[in-house]
Amino acid sequence: MIPLSVLDLSPIVEGGTAADALRNSLDLAQHCERLGYRRYWVAEHHNMDGVASSATSVLMGYLAAGTQTIRVGSGGVMLPNHAPLVVAEQIGTLATLYPGRIDLGLGRAPGTDQLTMRALRRSMALQGDDDFVADVVELAEYFQPPPDSFRPVRAIPGLGCDVPIWILGSSLYGVQVAAHLGYPYAFASHFAPVMLTQALQVYRARFRPNGQPGALTQPHAMVGVNVVCADTDDEAAYLFTSLQQRFLGMQTGKRGPLPKPIPVAEMNALGSPAERAGMDQMLTVAAVGAPATVRAKLDDIVAQTGADELIVASAVHDHVARKRSYELLASVTSSD
Repeated sequence: MIPLSVLDLSPIVEGGTAADALRNSLDLAQHCERLGYRRYWVAEHHNMDGVASSATSVLMGYLAAGTQTIRVGSGGVMLPNHAPLVVAEQIGTLATLYPGRIDLGLGRAPGTDQLTMRALRRSMALQGDDDFVADVVELAEYFQPPPDSFRPVRAIPGLGCDVPIWILGSSLYGVQVAAHLGYPYAFASHFAPVMLTQALQVYRARFRPNGQPGALTQPHAMVGVNVVCADTDDEAAYLFTSLQQRFLGMQTGKRGPLPKPIPVAEMNALGSPAERAGMDQMLTVAAVGAPATVRAKLDDIVAQTGADELIVASAVHDHVARKRSYELLASVTSSD
């Protein structure tokens, strides 16, 4: 099995609080570090009742301080919401405190609704596609020492820090940015899998090493997967209904904390056929079941995509069961 990493939205569960969610994120990060996962990434989302990772850089610092070896990163920071210099300073501070352990994943989507996006940016003007590319390049340059002359604006801390930059996406835009700049690419197939195969084909076909700061010499693709692993297939299917309910709610605009699981028979009766079809489509890239079932599904995903790495999201209501999911997954993939 290829390397496995963790994607955490720091879920606020039904009956829980944001404080519970943040403490659980640290506990899970420490658990996954002991299990040998490569990275622990947290995602920027705003104005969502079920997500506590809105202040992504702050949460990264909390997680890095509470762990010792696992790489901690953003999956991702939504760059249009921030000035590149501010991101460079925040991530540069983390990289200075925790050298060799910080990743910077960058996304172009706002990570929220239009009204909240305007509140974040303090402007009614929206950025265009070219602005994102320019912002990525500007941000990367803040990490590099000036080649010949003094740079008037510098990121301190940040200057000279070795921070890998990843481009995140769920369409054909981000993948072209990653290929053009020579950066590793992470596809958000854990919620938007439609263009996964095409995006990876484009990335590999158009990837060019170009000397950009932090660029790779060959493509590296990471694929997002929803995983719920339990002792039996039936138990995993039951736990998975929490995420199914959340994604079904997305079809109707219903938001809120991560729901408690319900019997599978009840889950199968919820929603209209169109709503259920939308939910199923969003959850296409998922591995749910006992360890052997999950391993077989992940092997299929790797074979189909040629992924260099998988990043696993496990939205389980019960924190103990969530930790158990990552534990069982590690046990069935770590022997290779």
